[in-house]
This record gives sequence, C-alpha cells and structure tokens, in this order.
Amino acid sequence: MTVIQRVVKPTTHKGKRAIIKKEPKLIEDTKQTLCFKGKNTSQIVVNFMKDLYDLKKPDAQIMQKKNDILPFEDVTPIEKFSIKYNASLFMIALHNKKRPHNLIMGRMYEQTLLDMAEFGIENYTGLKDFKVSKISEGIKPLLVFNGELFENNHEFNRIKNLLVDMFQRNTVEKIRLQGLEHVLSFTAVENKILLRSYRVLLKKSGCRIPRIELEEIGPRADLICRRTKLASEDLFKQACKKPKELKVKKKKNISVDKLGTSYGRIHVGAQNINSIQTRKMKGLKKTMAEKKVGVKRKNVENNDNSKKLKVNNSTD
Repeated sequence: MTVIQRVVKPTTHKGKRAIIKKEPKLIEDTKQTLCFKGKNTSQIVVNFMKDLYDLKKPDAQIMQKKNDILPFEDVTPIEKFSIKYNASLFMIALHNKKRPHNLIMGRMYEQTLLDMAEFGIENYTGLKDFKVSKISEGIKPLLVFNGELFENNHEFNRIKNLLVDMFQRNTVEKIRLQGLEHVLSFTAVENKILLRSYRVLLKKSGCRIPRIELEEIGPRADLICRRTKLASEDLFKQACKKPKELKVKKKKNISVDKLGTSYGRIHVGAQNINSIQTRKMKGLKKTMAEKKVGVKRKNVENNDNSKKLKVNNSTD
C-alpha cells in the first residue's frame, strides 16, 4: 500500500518519510528481530534469549516489559508489534509447568504470521560462563547444519530455513578470510537441535593458508522441538518469490561455473585457409627455385587439360 492509497494520509513530511521507509522495496533492508518476555518466564530462557540478542545486535531489539502473549493461541499482538517496529522476526520467552523453559521463534510475511516454531531449552550454558574472548558486534556468522533430518524431514527443513532467516543478517557478495570470525552450528539428533557457537582462530601453518581452529564461546543449548505452525506450500512459495526486476536475464552462449567464472562460446563458420590474406613477410616469400617449380607444375597441368580436350573432341 502506497502513501497515496492510504485512507488516513500523513499530515507532516516526517510522517510521510516514516511511512515510505516501511514500504516494500526491491532490495529489502536487514531483517529486524523483536525479543519479547511472556507473562511467565524462567531465568534460563530469558538468559538464553539475551545471549541470542547479543549475537544478533544491532539488528535486534529487546522489550523490557512482560507481555501477556500466547502466539499459538492468538498471534494478533505480535503482528501489531511487527507493524509498529517494522520487524519481520520475533522471539518470545515463556515458561509453564507443561512446557518449561520455552522459546518461540517466528517470522512474518506482509505483516502476518508465516512460520513459527517452539523449542524447549535443555543443557544451557550461557555466554558469560565461557571465560574466553568474544566476537565483535555485527559479525555475520557462518551457519553450519549437520544431520540428515534437515534434508529428509519436511518440518526440520522448514525449521532450518527459519534459522537461516533468523541469523543470516545481510547478503554479502565477497568474503574476506579474516572476516570469518563466528560459526553457529546446528546438529539435528532425533527430536533435538544441538546449538553450538564457536569463534574462528587463524593459526600459523608455515604456508600461505592459515591453520583454522574453533574455540567455543557460547551460548550452548539443546533445543527440543515441541510445536510448529508452518505456512502452506502456496504461501511459502509466494513468500520466496523474487521480483522480476531482480531476476538475472540469461545471455546466449554465456555460462558461469560454480566459482563465478564466466565462459563465452563463439560460433565460427567454415574458413578457407588458402584464400586468407596473411601478413607479407620476407621469410614467407617463395624463392626463385620454388617459383620455377610452381610454373612447371602449372604448365604440366595445362598440357594435360589440353590433351583431354583433344581426346574428347575426337571421340565426338
């Protein structure tokens, strides 16, 4: 919906700019994440959510007050907060007797709920418990997914897509080796996803390529998959659809390999090498002996042709 089509039009230039900023774009900004506290929470799930918030800064915002929100019963309050803060991702910390230490992750599409997954937190170790140096703020993490469930199971495949959307940050075209500082590992085992966080260390190896080591920095947790609310195939396909303006047009006879190298194919017709005019050089000129041999050959060919003509005439 554009500013002109709105029923309630903005009265100030500042309000108009704020509304235009929230309008859909061909290349969207980095997705923002809202972190909520439910009516009843536990210290474990709140600390875990704060650790994830620290890893996602500055593309995340945490709400200090508690909110009486139950997303699986009513998702309307989250949709209102999403419109207000222009955030398409959310996390909610909850806790009750039936589902202790509960964390819900979800995402929006066109200001309505798209996907949502509920996880139980077990074997949690926070960022502060690892007495090692941490990564810089705003670092784009390297996401690693281990386990056949992420490929074979439809529900885990959608959860993988949700986790990628949650932690990938902005899209980059080029990667610098020194920029790979953070690794987030997700391992699917039965009904659990093991979350581990590492810092990449570049050690001396005696050659140009450094030796790489991983140092765990936290947080560490086992996520139990409890409930999911996934979009239909049609809605998910529509949400993944790219605008026509961003689609790369295929060029004829040009191909690109996996490493990004472009190859072009040229179609050349049949060439008569004998008729091609080459560069005149002294070294390529014929000697007198070669010229005499060529003249003799021509004379012999002419004599043979004349004899054939005489024979043909006599037969007629």
